[in-house]
Amino acid sequence: MRNIVHRHLGKVVAGTAIAVAGTAVMIGITLPGTAGADDTGTRAGQSVPQETGGPAGGGPASGGRAVAPGVVEEAPAEGQKGEGRDPLTDDELKRVEKIALSRQLFQSSESVDGDRGPQPLGVDLAEPESDEVGKPDAPRRADVTFYDYRDDTLVTRTVDLGTGKVVSTGTQHGVQPPLSRAEKAEAAALLIADPLGADLKADYKDATGKALTSADQLQLSGAVYRAAPGAQPAALDRCGEHRCVRLFPKIKNGPWVDARSLVIDLSARKVARLGR
Repeated sequence: MRNIVHRHLGKVVAGTAIAVAGTAVMIGITLPGTAGADDTGTRAGQSVPQETGGPAGGGPASGGRAVAPGVVEEAPAEGQKGEGRDPLTDDELKRVEKIALSRQLFQSSESVDGDRGPQPLGVDLAEPESDEVGKPDAPRRADVTFYDYRDDTLVTRTVDLGTGKVVSTGTQHGVQPPLSRAEKAEAAALLIADPLGADLKADYKDATGKALTSADQLQLSGAVYRAAPGAQPAALDRCGEHRCVRLFPKIKNGPWVDARSLVIDLSARKVARLGR
């Protein structure tokens, strides 16, 4: 097995979580399961023999018998409308998203990739008002959140599911909810295109023998990054006001790659390295 020069980001992070060090203040994150990851602690690009067999794999220890595949039953048919505090149905989700995104909001805002319209973040069942708690006929409402990259504004619009109307709109600055999948993908695309992404691309090449050209080639976890005075380069001073990301990329069917020293400012569309 050849030895790889430690020239890349490439400390493979094994286990189910990455301990994030430094003085940066960020949202805690637990990495998804490491199925398919290299749990041996090797660097990206080092091949590790994979053992087969055993009871779970239907190998010799199981007598060579094939294990029947799991069967997933289809979910029962879902009605168009929920009741009370029932979770929002698929029909309700689609409906409130359409209602919340007015023509004015669409034309005056910008998404993470620079297109017209705000970046959708999520839809949640709204909490009832204090005088509505426990009432079976309380109005059923949904909070729809967007992020407007034009001026770094979090927009929350509350839709009354009964009347189909927006009953309130709130805007906030400096509020950074969890990242959407589209935002993590855009952050990875910016990193891959930036000179600071060279180490990530080298690690990917070592591990797979292929060039890393798209975020689709990675499994992505990430967390919002906020600036800590004096703890990072000036390029990241506005993180918190800007929407900034620290990525935890995983090579598909391979190891995690340590990219914790890099921060992607989605608002400014720039990448910077944290001070050491």
